[in-house]
Amino acid sequence: MDLAPRSLGSSTVAVGPLGLGCWPLAGMTRDGVTREAAVATVRAAIDSGVTHLDTAYCYGEHGESERAIREALPGRRREDVVIAGKCGIHWEPDQAKDPPRRQVVDGRPERIRMQVDETLDRLGTDRLDLLYLHAPDPTVPIEESAGELKRLLEAGKARAIGLSNASAANLSRFATACPLVACQMQFNMLQREIEAEVLPWCLAHGVAMVVYWPLMKGLLAGRMRRGQTFPTSDSRHKYPIFNGPEFDRNLDFVDALRPVAARLGCELPDLVLAWTAEQPGITSVLFGATSPEQVWENAAALRCELDAEARQAIHAAIRARGPVAGRQPI
Repeated sequence: MDLAPRSLGSSTVAVGPLGLGCWPLAGMTRDGVTREAAVATVRAAIDSGVTHLDTAYCYGEHGESERAIREALPGRRREDVVIAGKCGIHWEPDQAKDPPRRQVVDGRPERIRMQVDETLDRLGTDRLDLLYLHAPDPTVPIEESAGELKRLLEAGKARAIGLSNASAANLSRFATACPLVACQMQFNMLQREIEAEVLPWCLAHGVAMVVYWPLMKGLLAGRMRRGQTFPTSDSRHKYPIFNGPEFDRNLDFVDALRPVAARLGCELPDLVLAWTAEQPGITSVLFGATSPEQVWENAAALRCELDAEARQAIHAAIRARGPVAGRQPI
């Protein structure tokens, strides 16, 4: 894998090919994620050379992900890490749900400003290296949200601005109101919807693409078994890709990748991450982890080198599997 830093559009911010997605550290979708484990996971990422840390205001009901990053940073220079944050989504109590909370998209300028200030306080820093609008708010013109992000950029609270979970049309509108250098979207071997419109738009406008879900929430890591079920405390129980015939077909696909990884002498997750990081237009790939051991395993992808035979076998397996059923929830 090419380890050279990759620029975020026209900005002065550069990231490595792999980044740590810090959503799992909040413990909202996995059992047993302690504060100590979250902090140790961030430290392991930095020590492994994965210095791009991706978090968000809503990663935890009380900023658990951001607080873990702050606790992990002492002893390390702030300029040695790239901290990406997101604003525009928060949690509110909702007793009708289990767990009793609901996610709220709120792109109003005053809400964005409040969240960013709170994020900086949680992180113990005066700036974010990259600040995304987490998702467009359908009730607020996206130009208004973008305008507030531009003001935060000009105030020095962010070095660069991005937009996440958006259409090409929204990217275009956002860019008229604020300099846009990065987009973050879901992408992996089997979920490649961004290739239709969003990725071509980013390539045409010099906007970096940062992707999440490269391992399909762990499925492409190759450790799930047939007939496996997930408890209601694990968010994967609600996704079609982890249930019924779709799950079986996905496990068949994973089995087709195993001999490719074995021939190259790398682990399956490393093969998947290395393939994702070399796709045209992909700037950085975020992987999730909840322990140092998972970080070390995934960071090994930095040493994985694909060859023509491996690429051909992977594309053959992708064609044989075909698209997964329906787009998965964000």
